[in-house]
Amino acid sequence: MGVRKICIINQKGGVGKTTTAVNLAAGLARQGKKVLLIDLDAQGNIQTSIGATSQKSLYHLLIENAEPNECISMLGKNLDILRSDETLTKAETMITKLPESNTSVLKEKLAEINGYDYILIDCAPSLGILNQNAMLYADEAIIPASTDHLGLDALTKMLEAVQNLNDYFDHHLRITRIVPTLYDARVKTCKESLQHLQNDHYELLAEPIRTNSKLKEAPKAMQSIFKYAPSSRGAKDYASLVSAVLSDEAAAQKSNGQHKYAETEA
Repeated sequence: MGVRKICIINQKGGVGKTTTAVNLAAGLARQGKKVLLIDLDAQGNIQTSIGATSQKSLYHLLIENAEPNECISMLGKNLDILRSDETLTKAETMITKLPESNTSVLKEKLAEINGYDYILIDCAPSLGILNQNAMLYADEAIIPASTDHLGLDALTKMLEAVQNLNDYFDHHLRITRIVPTLYDARVKTCKESLQHLQNDHYELLAEPIRTNSKLKEAPKAMQSIFKYAPSSRGAKDYASLVSAVLSDEAAAQKSNGQHKYAETEA
């Protein structure tokens, strides 16, 4: 099948987007898939979490017409990164001021990138112009949702935002997975939130990512959870997500030409 372009997105911060992006990318690479991980957050958390060596960043690709191979660096076997830093804020301002087609800049700049099985985009916690670009470039969306009341509310808003974007731009972004994060079975709110997610989004719901100290420690060591603590709960939970995403390949291929949006009721 062709490349799967997946944005990992939620307008709410603190729900584990970068943790999910990094470990999903690393897990897929370990399964023999060629992966490009793109950091679309000016905070540059991916670079902080696992490092990058390129002198040029996504800013240079978007604004200064740098070639993709100048901005992409290799992180490990089967895994490359297109990093970002604070200059991305400047890029977003400049893109916002474009007279037209400012929602297709990312798609145009990434058009020449090939040779990957997966392109994963870690999005900032917003619905700004860069995230609109990401959603219009991607075919699929994975939404991490924290298992608490605010997390459920943010998920509802994110589902609506995807539907509105699809309607307005005649786009066909499919939500393929909702990932419950920060789950602690000892906490009543977490259990109730997970039950709500299971009731409303059963077909899209991944297994929950449990709270785990190793997931918090791994970025300091600049390693994925699979390398830092391969026997931890965090590694087991993200291995389950990797398996789920791989199992979706047949469905993704089937729907590639059908342009179906996975309808979900909040």
